[in-house]
This record gives sequence, C-alpha cells and structure tokens, in this order.
Amino acid sequence: MRILLGTVAQRPALALTRTLALALAASLVAAPALAGPGPHHGSHPGPGPEAPEWQVSVIDADQSFRGLDAVDRRTAWAAGSSVTGGAGKVYRTTDGGRSWRDVSPPGTEGLSLRDVEARDARTAVVLAIGPGEDSRIFRTTDGGASWTETFRNTDESAFYNCLGFYPGGKRGLAVSDPVDGRFQILSTEDGGRSWTRLPDDGMPASPLTETGDPAEFNFSASGDCLVVEGNDAWFGTGGEVSRIFHTRDRGRTWQATESTLPAGEAAGVFALAFRTPREGVAVGGDFGAEAGVPAASARTRDGRRWTPSGALAHLGEDAAWLSGARSTLIAVGESGPVGGSSLSRDGGRTWEQFSETAFHTLDCTDDGSCWAAGGRGRVGRL
Repeated sequence: MRILLGTVAQRPALALTRTLALALAASLVAAPALAGPGPHHGSHPGPGPEAPEWQVSVIDADQSFRGLDAVDRRTAWAAGSSVTGGAGKVYRTTDGGRSWRDVSPPGTEGLSLRDVEARDARTAVVLAIGPGEDSRIFRTTDGGASWTETFRNTDESAFYNCLGFYPGGKRGLAVSDPVDGRFQILSTEDGGRSWTRLPDDGMPASPLTETGDPAEFNFSASGDCLVVEGNDAWFGTGGEVSRIFHTRDRGRTWQATESTLPAGEAAGVFALAFRTPREGVAVGGDFGAEAGVPAASARTRDGRRWTPSGALAHLGEDAAWLSGARSTLIAVGESGPVGGSSLSRDGGRTWEQFSETAFHTLDCTDDGSCWAAGGRGRVGRL
C-alpha cells in the first residue's frame, strides 16, 4: 500500500547575499559542533553570531508547501495543497520574500501541487500528483498571470511524483510509480510545453505485491525525489526495496543501485541532492516510525555507488548544498513526531541539528540564498 502525504489519500529562506553566504559557509565549516537549545525559533546556535537561524513567515495557513524552487536571492516559487480540501496553490516572490503573490493555475481544486521547477521570475512548471488524471503538469511564461495545462495523465495505474530539468531548461523528466512492474518516465524537449512517455525497456524491473500492485514507489515529500545535475539524473525509491536509479542518456536507460537507506511500507529515499554529477547525498527515513527512530542518509562519490552515512535526528525530507562551501549541506524534515533542520560540514558523513524549526522542502541557490517551505503556509530564510 502506497503511503501519501498531505491531503491526498493512501494509494497501492528567503535570501542571503553571496558575500554573507560565503561568510556563513566559512563559519559553519570552522565552528565546533552546534549544541544547546537557543531562545529564538527553536534554534540551536553555535558559539558565534553567524550560527544559522531560520526567519519564518506565514503566507497562506491553508497550504502545506512541499514544492519549492528558488531562482536567486530575490525570486522563488512555492507550491502546495490545501489542508481543508480546497485548491492547491502556487505563490511567487520577486522581492526576497518580503511579499508573496498568489499566482495559482485555475482549476486546481482538490489537487496537490507537489513540485515546482522555475527557470526565472516568469517561467515555471508545476506538477500535481495523484492517481490517474490527478497527475497534471502546468506551465507559465508570464509569472503566473496565465497557465497552460501541458500534460494530464490518462493511465489510471500511473502516479507521477517529481520532475526536474536539465541545465538550460529545455530538457526535462518526470517520474511515475511503476506500471506493470516498471517506473514510467515522461520527457520534454521544449521546456515543458509538451511531454512524451519514454519506452520502458531501459528501466529495471520493480517488485510487485501479491495482488500485483507496485511494491516500490517514489515519495513526493519535497519535490526532490527526482533531481538533475549536469547530464545525469537520479530518482529515489522506497517500499519493499530502497534504491536510487541513475540515467546518463536523458531517461532512456537506467541503472538501479541499493540506496543503503532502510526500506519499508512508508520508508526509503525521500530526496536527493548533488553538488556535482559525482558527489551527492540521499536523505530519507520512515514516515511510520515512532519518536526516537533516527532518519538515515547516504552519500556517493561517483554518482553510482552509495554508502551509508550519518543519521539525522529528524526525517530527511529534503537536502541542499550551501553555495560557496564545498562540503556543507542543510537537511530539513517536518513530517512525523520529530522535525527540525540539520547541518553537515563534511559532505553528509555526519549531521548536527541546528534548529527545531522544521520544513518539508528546501533550496539553496548559486548566489547564496537559502529558502525553505512547509506546513501551515510557512516559508523561511536563513
């Protein structure tokens, strides 16, 4: 049985200048371990004034945000689902998070918008997840003033979870849970204007339950179950097995490798983050675990083979590399009994929780901005 998050039923931040970011990165790498609860926003500050801390605001308390894409230190997009069963919405800021504008597509009542991929302040692609026609893709080129539905799933067995674009923004992929024992891949060559399902003969087989349902699937926890870096793409899975799939030919053929993260009905890889096509981390855990059960992470140094690394004190729903610091990452997680934000200074080998403030999704950009978003319509900046 497939476990979903948010309002979908069960189924088989805002800105740092680059100068400040570099200074923060240097202080995080050099500082001793963060310890002790702090007085503001549940933080666990280190010994110096540069200890990271989230500044949180609420932009729509009815939305649970699991989709986030930050373009730069001024512009970011967030996508969510209604906790009361209303419309999934998209918000955009172009002033570093001081204000957010509702730029939602029409006709999204009851839809769960779980992934947003933005090219700039005007162009973005949004994925709605779910079985059958609930899986849809919308695209805007005018900052959300108008949208075009560019894909609607007509296969009741398919369930799309995440999407990602290659550098340049023209080529992209989206991944669905397995159909007849193989994950399904959509491909675009025109920036999301049109989508084509790729043949599945290059996809490794996935296990099935005794009733023929998928026993391996993606988690749309943060919009980063599928990621792209350079000419490579990866997606993570969970369920009966926990694996990471890798392609170097734009989704035509894939290799599957054990992730080393625990598998389970609600456990596996929730998100991936790559600094280069060879150096990446995977974070995850078990959405059904009780308090006190640590979440897990894994790392790769060649983009293909994965080794276990440090445990997180909270679920790892998303992770991002901090610009300007070769080995520094942030991970966040909000679901489950324990949430928080953690830091790694050694490329994911070990993690230290620096804040009890929790989010579902996270993004750090090349110009040094770090953004996060989560439940109850919250967005955050470091």
